[in-house]
Amino acid sequence: MIIEQIYTGCLAQGAYYIESNGEVAIIDPLREVQDYINKASKNKAKIKYIFETHFHADFVSGHVTLAEKTGAKIVFGPTAKTSFDAIIAKDNQVFKVGDITITVLHTPGHTMESSCYLLKDKNGNDYALFSGDTLFLGDVGRPDLAQKGNVTEKDLAGFLFDSLRTKVMTLADEVIVYPAHGAGSACGKNLSKETVGTIGHQKETNYALRANMTKVEFIKEVTDGLLPPPAYFPLNVKLNREGYQNIEDVIKNSAKPLSVKDFELIANDTDAVILDVRHQSEFIKGFIPQSIFIGIDGGFAPWVGALIKDIKQPILLVTPQGKEEDTITRLSRVGFDNVIGYLDGSFASWQKADKEIDTLQSVSVDVLEEKINKNALVFDVRKPGEFESEHVKIAESTPLDFLNDHISEFPKKEDFYVHCAGGYRSVIAASILKARGFHNIINVAGGYAAIKNTTIERTAAVCPSTLK
Repeated sequence: MIIEQIYTGCLAQGAYYIESNGEVAIIDPLREVQDYINKASKNKAKIKYIFETHFHADFVSGHVTLAEKTGAKIVFGPTAKTSFDAIIAKDNQVFKVGDITITVLHTPGHTMESSCYLLKDKNGNDYALFSGDTLFLGDVGRPDLAQKGNVTEKDLAGFLFDSLRTKVMTLADEVIVYPAHGAGSACGKNLSKETVGTIGHQKETNYALRANMTKVEFIKEVTDGLLPPPAYFPLNVKLNREGYQNIEDVIKNSAKPLSVKDFELIANDTDAVILDVRHQSEFIKGFIPQSIFIGIDGGFAPWVGALIKDIKQPILLVTPQGKEEDTITRLSRVGFDNVIGYLDGSFASWQKADKEIDTLQSVSVDVLEEKINKNALVFDVRKPGEFESEHVKIAESTPLDFLNDHISEFPKKEDFYVHCAGGYRSVIAASILKARGFHNIINVAGGYAAIKNTTIERTAAVCPSTLK
């Protein structure tokens, strides 16, 4: 038996390749599926089933394409409704893969069709649980994404409480837990950096699995402090439920090199977003006016989904040379398939053409410390939990995720400073604000990590114990 976790850091997502005696099951595959096919072919094995733990909101799964390419059957849990052929399994339905079996455990709560998959070894012993977004390491799935009609997030949280206690916590302590996500995912509040655990360890450490926890306590704790989900989430659910374009076709249609002249014409004649994905240090030194920075070396795809509201938005790319197809692929993982083309030769070709460029002012924390002593305005674009944990005393909290809600708080004329944890998110925020006419914005290099090494006055939350 082979179990391989295929973890994609920029999505904090785990897909799974399971092989036994020449047959393969894939759980929650990424949209680009060729690696799974190649792995099975190399092992002279056949992909038999594609198990989906639920309709994913934070990425486009590869189930439809993988089924088309291999003939494998797509399996969803009870209550799922799809626009393509799929097995809608019954609770406790068993699927055989080589010498092992995979049992469907219907665990509604995160979504109504959410299911975990229990792998039993060739001797029939419970071996591993593929827990999807029902159970994470350190947390459980947020219960607010599948609200519909009269079903509220509290109702869903109640369903999740029952699912965990009747289907998951009854398993033996040594059963391995393979979740769909780790730290960095917006699908939970308190996810661990670890990506593999056990039922026993989760019973000991996961706040939501406390032995004497009541349903009322669970609902309160699981729903407390939930931030609004990114705007692209329901659009990804729709794609995963109804189907989508083959990623090879997306790349073929999108990977179009554009001369400086053509790039400029398209930018002027359309409503396309110019998305610059180079490193923030390069972006600061020079970029095409009105560009938005979201660097490919950070949490790229989720930030695109959070900040570009419409997955049908036309996009023009400025990428490091050789990263064009990689960028298009990463965008497609969250459903952004409408790339028009990329600047051939990257930003250097724009400079060689002697076109207008813009820059972003950035200062060290030593300069910030000096300016704070002169009553400088400081804005912190980290997440609310980070801000509440500790922050510059005079700073205002304007989280990047919800920057649009804070636009009126930024001064129009007076210089102001923005920082995040390390410098990535603050450059994103600064690029967005500058594109909207805030030319008085100054980035703080090194972010809060550097600020902590100064004497700048900082303060912690009044009630840090309430943070999730």
